[in-house]
Amino acid sequence: MLDSKKRIYGLVPKSIWILLGVLVLCVEGCHNRGSATMATKADIHQGKPMPLPHKKAKTYEDIHISRNIKVAEYFEYLDSLVQRYDSLVPYPLSEHLLVRNNPWIVDTLANTDYYRMMARDSFVYDQRQMIILPEGSVLHLPDSAKACRLLDDFAHTEIDVNIPEFKLRIFQDSVLLHTFPVRVGQNRQRYLKMGDRITDLRTKTGEGSIIRHAKHPDFYNPVNGHQFYVTKRDDGKLTQMPQIPWIETEINGIRNGQMIHPTTNPKSLGKAYSNGCIGTREADAWVIYYYAPLGTRLKIRYDLETYFEGSVISVLKDIYGLEE
Repeated sequence: MLDSKKRIYGLVPKSIWILLGVLVLCVEGCHNRGSATMATKADIHQGKPMPLPHKKAKTYEDIHISRNIKVAEYFEYLDSLVQRYDSLVPYPLSEHLLVRNNPWIVDTLANTDYYRMMARDSFVYDQRQMIILPEGSVLHLPDSAKACRLLDDFAHTEIDVNIPEFKLRIFQDSVLLHTFPVRVGQNRQRYLKMGDRITDLRTKTGEGSIIRHAKHPDFYNPVNGHQFYVTKRDDGKLTQMPQIPWIETEINGIRNGQMIHPTTNPKSLGKAYSNGCIGTREADAWVIYYYAPLGTRLKIRYDLETYFEGSVISVLKDIYGLEE
């Protein structure tokens, strides 16, 4: 029976389970928790009407970390936890759901930022060797009601990027949660070896979604196609490239390789500097990643006027010359 269940679940992407969980658990009952029983995953799969959760949601055992977990093994370790505990909870457990229920993890990851560590007089050559989950720490599985709310949050999250403003914002419905500085693509064309063609480096506008996470990215110079492993920081020091997820986007139905990813040179933020990607601080990249499970909506725009309460408060520089 268990093997059959696994085969059924293996046919459906995890993002689809999340959407089904949101539609069934949250839309029909998240805010009215008075019924007698909780839905099973089989019910979610079959699209059956869901009984609403108990008023007092069931809680689950804590996860105790028995050894130090470093950045280098962090994702594999979380994947093992998700695989182990997914069958014990009545909702589709995911890395994003588990970490958002334990927000201290995001804070710990953000504090591996090279420049944050340097501000504490701590030089880190290889961020992958830093401990993220210390031995003895505890992770909490969300109860059914909390999982419902988090799934609903995921379904109503949108990432918004305004190119000439050099800003990335995270909205939940119409509520602004975060604003981060970014760098964007240069206003020119250039031959890129990796594409073997002349490429327009300007960041593309449109609407789309997050379609892939590169948790262990390889690093190549797109101009000459050479792979690299170290980076020169703004302070002139060399370090290993940090392990931070890159987020792949699809805009207007096109996968053009446009990524949201951290830069090791934050002095380039607020500039048209990249080969088309949207660059962020290392710390910010972790926050963005955990607000951007697969399927998260994305809007990239080119608005020169910014508004507050219906009035224009600033007119931005036309960095791409689109208004000429």
